[in-house]
Amino acid sequence: MNSEILPVKPSQNFLKLRKKLIGLTGKAIMHYNMIEQSDKVMVCMSGGKDSYTMLMMLLALKRRAPINFDIIAVNLDQKQPNFPEDILPNYFKSHDIPYEIINEDTYSIVKSKIPEGKTTCSLCSRLRRGILYKVAKRLGATKIALGHHKNDIVETFFLNMFHGSKLKSMPPKLLSDDKKNIVIRPLSFCDEKDITSYANAMDFPIIPCDLCGSQENLERKKIKAMLSNWEKETPGRISNIFGAISNIELSHLADKNLFNFESLKTSDVPNENLDSFKIINFIKQPQKV
Repeated sequence: MNSEILPVKPSQNFLKLRKKLIGLTGKAIMHYNMIEQSDKVMVCMSGGKDSYTMLMMLLALKRRAPINFDIIAVNLDQKQPNFPEDILPNYFKSHDIPYEIINEDTYSIVKSKIPEGKTTCSLCSRLRRGILYKVAKRLGATKIALGHHKNDIVETFFLNMFHGSKLKSMPPKLLSDDKKNIVIRPLSFCDEKDITSYANAMDFPIIPCDLCGSQENLERKKIKAMLSNWEKETPGRISNIFGAISNIELSHLADKNLFNFESLKTSDVPNENLDSFKIINFIKQPQKV
């Protein structure tokens, strides 16, 4: 690929937006040390606006970065009915982008295991993740890039809070459970509205996801609507929440596994007396009559 991928007649507003997205993507990559010298980055392509945008940002940064790294676009064809299997290969070929298409019928598995009307995301995600990890190993990819952005991270934070009683989200960089793969999210600092505007201007050949898009009552959509209303009432709130996720004070939360509340003491308490303060039962005991 010898030239930048741009619309036929890009406007100044588009070029400004593109520069902003490239800058934020580069900032996230540097902040979390996502990509290093000689990395081979497997860019996971679903055919949605986020993955297309991620691919464009990484291609642009490959030209500008002071380090050398390779990119290969990978699409997992999950054998959904009426899936337009020629769209992504044709796009990659037209722009001389290295790519590989993986054919795995996860669609049938998901449909056979999940009752109609129930959320398929969890099983679909697990199946897809396992396949992509194997593909990364075969291709010699050192990093696996996913297209989640700032809004996805904040939405996931609230989903885990409301439905799992956990302060947990999607990290910008993750080591897989088997310690063999590193997952990165280069769009972590990018707003969804900017990605949408960019993707519309680029006129990407978007592929819809029938597994997710047909489920109108997903909890994530409720969270998205809640955050959208908050953002209208108080612009910048989503960015502030993301900032909070990135700026944690463990001593001001309540997880004793992450902070040693038990050993807290004032500066005038001698260390040798610490044992007598180990555990105090503050629950009032019933009085004997």
